[in-house]
Amino acid sequence: WSNVFPGILGRVCDRPCEPACRRGRVDEEPVAICRMKRVAADLKGDISARIPAPLAPNGKKVACVGAGPASLTVARDLALAGYSVTVFDNGKRSGGMMRSQIPKFRLPDSVIDEECGLVEGLGVNVVLDRWIGSLKDLRAEGWDAVFVGTGAPRGREANLPGREEAGEHIHIGIDWLSNIAFGHVDSVGERVIVLGGGNTAMDCCRSALRLGAKNVNVIVRSGFDEMKASPWEKDEALHEGITIRNCMVPKVFEHEAGRLTGVTFEHVAVQKDENGKRRLVPTGEVETVPCDQVLVAI
Repeated sequence: WSNVFPGILGRVCDRPCEPACRRGRVDEEPVAICRMKRVAADLKGDISARIPAPLAPNGKKVACVGAGPASLTVARDLALAGYSVTVFDNGKRSGGMMRSQIPKFRLPDSVIDEECGLVEGLGVNVVLDRWIGSLKDLRAEGWDAVFVGTGAPRGREANLPGREEAGEHIHIGIDWLSNIAFGHVDSVGERVIVLGGGNTAMDCCRSALRLGAKNVNVIVRSGFDEMKASPWEKDEALHEGITIRNCMVPKVFEHEAGRLTGVTFEHVAVQKDENGKRRLVPTGEVETVPCDQVLVAI
């Protein structure tokens, strides 16, 4: 049981192994390792007889803070070794950011439920709806060890002029995705700008389209090839009709009486010095792109 979350990884892994695959030298394309993992997980059938049994209890108690992939992997390893493990999370269901930040069209809850359930089935005690606010207090409960696996669920702000005045229509992308997952958001503006060029930005723009946006622009500081998003993520966004615009730096959130009307950008050119270090050089062109809502995924 070397892969704790095969069905999840088969859908959302960033695939660092594929560019290194030697078949790419022969066939021009690597073996589709990620897709194969997904197919194997989806068609595996009943694997209960193949799940290893935990060793005899060794009398040690371990607390894991957070019920995401890190804590659940630690819990799996320790439970098999005979430890008594309790996982704490302030959410209603286990899975962490796998459940809250990845759109359901990419990763259904049923897959998360199944693979988290395999870990819980080893006798791991998962305590939900409990916020751990003090490690000192937690340690005082008598644990032999504490593992902190709370992740990094914070997005970066875009503190530009107009951010406060038009704040009702500007959202941090990672929080916005979470609000969709928990049912707090079910609509979006007709014209949406996504700031940023990573995989979170791709999730935001595709989610906006599914919530009814008529026009979605992903606008990025860098060139297209320098975007952090995986090539297949960009391809899928373009295939769905989303526009990706590059080499544009946001400067101002435009607004009228608290209503967001657009974002003003400065066009730049990407240049590299003799050491290969990238610089963004203003071209002198300024453009305001109209919008009703901005998702910040930088």
